Amino acid sequence: MPATSFAYRALIRLATRLAPAVARFSPKLARGHRGRADSVARLVAWGRAHRDPSRTLVWIHAPSVGEGLQAAAVIERLRAKHPDWQFVYTHFSPSAEALAAGLPVDVADYLPYDLPSAADALLNALSPSVLVFAKLDLWPELATRAAARGVNVGLIAATVSPVSSRLRWPARSLQRPGYASVTAAGAISDEDAARLVRLGVGADRIEVLGDPRFDSALARVTRVPPDEPLLALGRGAPTLVAGSTWPLDEAVVLEAFASVRRRHRDARLILVPHEPTAAHLGAVETLAARLGLPVPVRLSAAPGPVPLLLVDRVGVLATLYGAGTMAFVGGAFSRTGLHSVLEPAAWGLPVTFGPWWQDSREAGLLIDAEAAVSLPPRSQGAATALGRLWMSWLEDDAKRAAAGRRALNVVTSGQGAADRQAELVERLATGDPRSFPRGSRAPARR
Repeated sequence: MPATSFAYRALIRLATRLAPAVARFSPKLARGHRGRADSVARLVAWGRAHRDPSRTLVWIHAPSVGEGLQAAAVIERLRAKHPDWQFVYTHFSPSAEALAAGLPVDVADYLPYDLPSAADALLNALSPSVLVFAKLDLWPELATRAAARGVNVGLIAATVSPVSSRLRWPARSLQRPGYASVTAAGAISDEDAARLVRLGVGADRIEVLGDPRFDSALARVTRVPPDEPLLALGRGAPTLVAGSTWPLDEAVVLEAFASVRRRHRDARLILVPHEPTAAHLGAVETLAARLGLPVPVRLSAAPGPVPLLLVDRVGVLATLYGAGTMAFVGGAFSRTGLHSVLEPAAWGLPVTFGPWWQDSREAGLLIDAEAAVSLPPRSQGAATALGRLWMSWLEDDAKRAAAGRRALNVVTSGQGAADRQAELVERLATGDPRSFPRGSRAPARR
């Protein structure tokens, strides 16, 4: 049975000891460290009080919001089909707290650091029937120790970027035992399946089942009522919704907005920073003033539609895309990583983003479908390019609408993956012998 190496354990212990010092420089890291501090005790207490060994228990881990949405679509289907099962959900990022709180699970909490003592304590208390990791965030100590106890280990919505650091030394070597412990993996695409093999997952244990985020994105749209007040914030004039933005994104978007307004005074912008801290919001307001833009109105004080709306809340972006006629998605003007492009696409909006999108398979699908445009780097005139694209969408409504329909088609063509991934988890949880794919893989699906 695979086991983690001395080097891996030493590295995790070192990282755990350094975490408090590193957290002092980041409120987000500090919040996550605090959440993990007592998570073992909380989960063990839940296990002692509520774990019913006669019932199947599915433990699903997803690190952050994006992976959590993939997992959510699977959990919802399993809960509906097996209301008698118990469900545990763990996450790593503080940004997933709100999502976790709304999931149909019995308990949700932070996953502690990947130490042998923590893994053993949780496995003893929870006694899972199956341990499932979403996307790629597999923790080797937990996975190998679960497998050693005879617990099936699964990967759902598994995807590996071609530029992932996990594929390089020493990460690949350090994490290989964990991936070798996987009983069955539901990959998103054939290319992801091939890269999973490089990480250590047995080729005969991989099926290509598609990405449940497509189902999740569509479900979020259908759940928004037509009279949702947030939707009214874009009515009456063409509106670009810029979601999950960072300062580099905002510099491009606001400069482009200034050029667009010189020709289209009715153009509007809804700006949704990824982290709406006081400092971040203040910096946006300062930049808008320097560019001669209308004074940004914060969502908490907005009486209705305004030329420049600055969102000072979290958790509303997926709905706010529905107020737009076009979308910009942040994160791709740095190596931070492009945020979800499926949410605006599910609303039927054409999408644009920065140049560093290659980690996002969905972005590539939208570009191939001529439903999205990647902008050049800032040094090569990104704001000018965005301004021209923005005006072309404003001046040619048929062109914009056609691109939006193609975006929606990309999302709808990927439907059904959540059902297939849920069925894989079901097999793993029940010990069905089909849990072990016999070398045949499903056709490639989105």
